[in-house]
Amino acid sequence: MNRHDYLASYFEEREGVSVSRECSKFSKMRLSPLRFFRGSAALMYKDLLEQQITLPDTATTLPLTYIMGDCHTGNFGFHSEEGSHGDTLIFEPNDFDDACVGHAVWDLFRFLVSLPLTQLEGGRIQEQAKDIKDRSKPVVNKEQILQAQQVFLQSYIKTCQLSLEHKVDSNTGLIVFNNNHILYKRWQKGLQRMAGGAAFTIKSTLAKEIDLSIKPLSFRDDKLRFKQIDPDLKESLIDHFAAYVDDEILDCVERIDQGTGSLHLSRYYLLVGPSVQKPTKDILPLCHIVEIKQQQVASPLAYFSSLSPVNRLDPAHLTVNSQRKMQRRTDLILDNALWQGSHWLVRSRHHARVGIDPEDITIGKRAATRSGFSQYAETCGEALALSHMRSD
Repeated sequence: MNRHDYLASYFEEREGVSVSRECSKFSKMRLSPLRFFRGSAALMYKDLLEQQITLPDTATTLPLTYIMGDCHTGNFGFHSEEGSHGDTLIFEPNDFDDACVGHAVWDLFRFLVSLPLTQLEGGRIQEQAKDIKDRSKPVVNKEQILQAQQVFLQSYIKTCQLSLEHKVDSNTGLIVFNNNHILYKRWQKGLQRMAGGAAFTIKSTLAKEIDLSIKPLSFRDDKLRFKQIDPDLKESLIDHFAAYVDDEILDCVERIDQGTGSLHLSRYYLLVGPSVQKPTKDILPLCHIVEIKQQQVASPLAYFSSLSPVNRLDPAHLTVNSQRKMQRRTDLILDNALWQGSHWLVRSRHHARVGIDPEDITIGKRAATRSGFSQYAETCGEALALSHMRSD
């Protein structure tokens, strides 16, 4: 079977659909190798099962642990611990939709592959930049990829060794960055977006999604992000999930066109907070957004289903378990539910959430001439090792 037919077979197995230009998910994946990679996490596991990819045997003889399952440069970032309620900003893995019990080497390998794809994406973004200043900025080159890969592995191993020596533990977290670090500006942005921060009412998750000029509070009228829900479905949604939240559900919408790997799955946002007709600024920090997201079988389990009895949990329950094991302090709202015949993940949307885009770590002097790309890989290696060790 040639690769084209192999891929067609994969998408029919995983997505239950034929590849089509009209499908929004496939349209996104066609944009670049990185987009394709992010939208086809389970393909790596199919390739491993059918030995299209081979890893050293010794790497899979180590004890199993909880893994991310879709470990790549874009699935790390800053967020406020304990969901919207925490007062500490931490850098760690931020996507557990494909998490399960598996081989640690799978996370390591997938991140290593994502580094050259991220470098390619940075080059593509710069080429398409409209501003001549942006097109003239230095970009991470191919030679720097190998250095970043080596530093990532070294950082991971070093952190594991520190754990064996009892110099780090499950409470260790990456919460402070100096101004020479490539993540310093992103860290500062996160701090400002937290409740009480200078940008909370402008740049926090709550401020971006909610129309603060309307009383009572409600989601923005943004047809590119939100879709209004049928009244009967809205009533069912609020009735079912009211038991999972810690206050009143003030509004709810369907979130559309988000992500790549999970683009075909439904998700809803609930605005939760005190029920008052004229909310003041003092009320805003008490409000937060809860995401209700449909879950599918974790990518590794599409082809390696019998590694651990834990992996027999329903998809949403497994995601909840994995996140609780791998994060230092998990969301105060983190649960799973069965609704309308599907499994749903219930989780907080952090007030302060700062993701890492390819251009953040591949374009500019700090990234390309001051070893920023390797610095980012090193930080991810440490964060990943801490997450793996917490679950041990």
